[in-house]
Amino acid sequence: MINVEQVSKKYKGADHYSVTNLDLSIDEKEIFGLLGPNGAGKTTLISILCSLIKPTSGSFTIDGLTYQKNKNVLKQRIGIVPQEYALYPSLTAFENLQYFGSMYGLKGSKLTSKINNTLDYLGLLPFAHKKINTFSGGMKRRVNLIASILHDPKVLFLDEPTVGVDVQSKNVIIQFLKELNSNGTTIIYTSHHLNEAENFCTRVGIIDHGKIIIKGEPKTLIKNQEGAHNLEDVFLSLTGKALRDHA
Repeated sequence: MINVEQVSKKYKGADHYSVTNLDLSIDEKEIFGLLGPNGAGKTTLISILCSLIKPTSGSFTIDGLTYQKNKNVLKQRIGIVPQEYALYPSLTAFENLQYFGSMYGLKGSKLTSKINNTLDYLGLLPFAHKKINTFSGGMKRRVNLIASILHDPKVLFLDEPTVGVDVQSKNVIIQFLKELNSNGTTIIYTSHHLNEAENFCTRVGIIDHGKIIIKGEPKTLIKNQEGAHNLEDVFLSLTGKALRDHA
């Protein structure tokens, strides 16, 4: 579904590459976790794959399509759930979703039905006509997620989809994503919640200093890393325990 070949990215004025000669293949219907410390390159890689920024060199395809030749079709095939809320606070949940659905060419009863059914699944239908600025963090996360899947994308990119939410919202979000995946959606997931990644992802890749340093099924990585009892142990063993704060 996704094939990345020798992709590198160096930002203007930067001393170092954020991503360096990176190769990666992700199969259809995978839940692939892209994990890494702050500044490791995961946000840059995701931004490249979402066609938000251009690589300095290298190439990639999604569902056999390239950004250079198939930009508009490619954007229809993907959904993006950003870490920050991408919603209009003064509009209601329904109005937000109606607007984002229309951006993908959806309209009429089909769009209304899709919005109502998904709001109902995620426990938000009673709040459909309440303004977003009255919602809790978990509610906003769920609306943010709905906005990204109204057009039935083949690939869904998730950046910290459960950060700052309560346990109940987290559980509902994860179950919804698992159902999407079982229906054929390939999921690319980034998070600092390694326990969540261990249980949610079918395969993970750990990126550091712009390169994928290891990838595989979580259970296999834990088994093969000496002294590791969970994915967090693997992560710290490979990336170190030094702080990665940066401004």
